[in-house]
Amino acid sequence: MISKTLVLKAIADETRMKIISLLLRYNYCVRALARKLELSEGAVSQHLKVLRDAGLLIGERKGYFMHYDVNRDVLYKLAAEIESLAAIGRKPCTPDEGGCRHLGHKHCRAQKQNCGLV
Repeated sequence: MISKTLVLKAIADETRMKIISLLLRYNYCVRALARKLELSEGAVSQHLKVLRDAGLLIGERKGYFMHYDVNRDVLYKLAAEIESLAAIGRKPCTPDEGGCRHLGHKHCRAQKQNCGLV
């Protein structure tokens, strides 16, 4: 099982996001990615290692070169988790649940409304 934190850290880097974007369109080897990104092959290899460790890449050997593709399942799972987070509904703040920590917490109890002052 891949850690979503590891995936998020891997794609948080701008260069790695560019690599993912390129690989979503075409399979590339290190040399081709280095030319596209105007980086050294060593730098690209380091970025690919981070992406592989996060489970985001699949490699396929073609002759002497390894060509990379994106493991889209990892992206779909991450997107589903983010969508689930966005769908979480807000509950009213009640002092009984320890949610109201604002000085005006008596107002929350009296009004039974969403405090929003936390």
